[in-house]
Amino acid sequence: MTLRLMKNSNWVSFLFIVFAFFLYFYKYPSSFSAKNMATQEAPKSIYDFTVKDIRGNDVSLSGYRGKVLLVVNVASKCGLTQSNYKELNVLYEKYKNQDFEVLAFPCNQFAGQEPGSNEEIQEVACTMFKAEFPIFDKIDVNGKNAAPIYKFLKSEKGGFLGDAIKWNFTKFLVNKEGKVVERYAPTTSPLKIEKDIQNLLGSC
Repeated sequence: MTLRLMKNSNWVSFLFIVFAFFLYFYKYPSSFSAKNMATQEAPKSIYDFTVKDIRGNDVSLSGYRGKVLLVVNVASKCGLTQSNYKELNVLYEKYKNQDFEVLAFPCNQFAGQEPGSNEEIQEVACTMFKAEFPIFDKIDVNGKNAAPIYKFLKSEKGGFLGDAIKWNFTKFLVNKEGKVVERYAPTTSPLKIEKDIQNLLGSC
C-alpha cells in the first residue's frame, strides 16, 4: 500500500512539473524563441551589420562584399592623427581600384580627442587631412554603448591584455569574405600593413 502511494505521489509530481513547464511556455513563449533567434542570427561576418554614415544615413556593410577592408577608429586631435591619415590616404589611393576600402569610425572615448559634431569631423578629415575614404557616424568602441560592429570586431580579434580598444587608430583588417583576419595596435603605421593588404588582394 505504501509503495503504491509513493508511485502515485511520483506521478503526481511529474505531472505537476510537466504542467508548470507548459504553463511557462504558454505565458512566456518569447523568452525561448528570442534565445533561438539570437543563436540563429548571430553575425557571421562584417556584412551582417548596418551602420550610419557621417550624414546619418544607413549603410549596409554588405555593400562592401568582395572587398578587403581596413576598419579604423579615428580622431582629429590625436598625436597619431596626421601620420595615420596621411598613410591611410596613400593606401587608399594605391589600392582603391583593386577592391580595397578604408572604413573610418570617429570616436571620442580616448582623452576626448574627437569632440566635434559629425559635420565638423567631416570638415577636418576631408579638408585638413584630405581623406577620400568613407567617414562614418561617431560611435563608442568600448563599454555598454559600444557599436555592434565594434563588439563583433573585438570578439573576432582580441588585443593585448584584453579585447578593449586601447586608443585611437586601432586597425582591423577584413578579408573579401567579411572575416576579420588581423588586428593592429594604434602605433602600427598603416604602411606597415601594406604587405598584408597585398596578400589579401592577391596583388603581390
